[in-house]
Formats: sequence, C-alpha cells, structure tokens
Amino acid sequence: MDNRPHTQRILARARPLEPVPTGLPPDIRPLPGIRAALFDIYGTLVISASGDISLAQEQNHETALREAFSAAGLHLKGDSTPLAPGLHDAILSAQEARRREGVEFPEVEIREVWDSVLIYLRDAGALSEMLFSPEQRDTLALEYECRANPVWPMPGLRGILADLRGRGLVLGIVSNAQFYTPLMMEAFLGAPLADLGFDPDLCVYSFAEREGKPSARLYEKLAARLQARGIAPQECLYTGNDQRNDIRPAHDTGFHTALFAGDKRSLRLRKDDPSSSTVRPDRVLTELAQLRDLLS
Repeated sequence: MDNRPHTQRILARARPLEPVPTGLPPDIRPLPGIRAALFDIYGTLVISASGDISLAQEQNHETALREAFSAAGLHLKGDSTPLAPGLHDAILSAQEARRREGVEFPEVEIREVWDSVLIYLRDAGALSEMLFSPEQRDTLALEYECRANPVWPMPGLRGILADLRGRGLVLGIVSNAQFYTPLMMEAFLGAPLADLGFDPDLCVYSFAEREGKPSARLYEKLAARLQARGIAPQECLYTGNDQRNDIRPAHDTGFHTALFAGDKRSLRLRKDDPSSSTVRPDRVLTELAQLRDLLS
C-alpha cells in the first residue's frame, strides 16, 4: 500500500512545536536487564498540541472541519449547520454502543464514525455528493486531525529509536491511536514503523482493539506476545506520559515503567485519582535521549 499521499498531507500540515518544560527532576538511574522498550505515542514520542489524540475532546473546531471537507473534495451545502456537535455526538454514540457490549474503556474506529456522519449529512441534504469514496473519507479524517491536534516529533526521537534498535532491544507500542497514527509516525521518521524496528505484532492500538487505555487488556495482550518470544514482563520498560493511562496499567502488567515528563501540555500526574497515585513509576524522563543512560 502506498502511504505517500497521506504522509505528504501530514507533513504539509505539520508545523514545528517545542516541548514545554514541566519542572520535574529526571530519575535516570540505570535499569539493568531490559530487553524490550515499549512506548505510548501521543505526549511521549510526539508533541501533541492538545496533549493527547483529539478524538472525544469537546471543542469547537468548526473551521477545521469545514477546511477538512474542502481538502477531501467534499462539498457542504450552506454554512449554517454546525458540524462539530454532530461529530462529537457520533463518537459518543459509538463509544456507548461498545460500552453496552461490556467494554469499560470503549474506543471507536474513526473511519466508521466518519462514514456515519457523511451518510447522515448526505441523507439530510447537507452534502452535495451522493457518493463518497473510502479515500475521501480517510482524507477527511486525516485532514481534520491535523488541524484539530497539531503534532510534532519529540526532540531526539529519531536518534533514540535508532540507538535502541542498534542495541538489539525489541521495540513495541501500546497507545490510544487511529489509523492515521502510524502514518503520522511514518511521515515524521521517513519510514514505516516496521522498518524502524517496531514489529507490527508488538504494536497494540486502541482503534484496532476497539478498546482504549487505561484498559489492562491492551497491556496484557502485548505482554503475552512478548512472553511468546521469551521476553518476560520484568524485562520490559514501558514509557508513557500519563500516570493513569500508562504507568498504572503497565505496572500492573509487570512492566518496569518510566514516566515521560518532557512536555507540560501532555504530562498527566492524576493526583486526584486514588487508584493511580499509589503507583510510582520506576524512573522519570524529561527527554527521550535520557533512555540511553537509563538503559546503558
């Protein structure tokens, strides 16, 4: 599959962002015996203007939505009907459907959400096109995300991934994500994640599982796949920026944990969450490059 049209769109919309210091001191004491380096994405490997993937955030991105429709070659009739509330409601409705299936932390597949929004707009007479292609839908979703949640790679990202791969560490991911998240990483890093050392089997994304963090199942799934390769949980280091979504479930799975405190926008200490505040990360990073010393 040729991802270049999407990665080129991502790069065209991206603008440099700088992390905002958090003031937390790092703790990068060497952690021996680690064979696998595992990561969250938003707020850890990439700077996120909103601090996380933007999906269910109730913000008014009306202008961004209309620009995304235009970029996807879709034409709205008139400009009086707000689009943002409809998208937000569609996401919440899809999440509620999963919740009724017994999923505590439901996740949506954003392409299915956009399908329902486009069909509704078409049937309501608000969309000029009677038919729309999967490519248009995907472009719409990607163009909107780029506008609603600008992202940029964390300083040192490319170098530290090359360093870890060069040391022979296994690389993996557990992250809230959508189909465009791996494309975003490919755009920034110049190659698919699989070519950079991330085995697709060790990348657990919320949209593929229809379940989001802090679900323990996501971490347990990755742990089981690692154990099948002879790598025990205590031989893994998981790095993430959220005490509830990342550190607690990774700790409960048996992974060592590193809290990434490199950007004030995305650092989530969750001091008001009793279930999270009792679990302390093994280490604290304020720069990705500190992994070199931590894993030396």
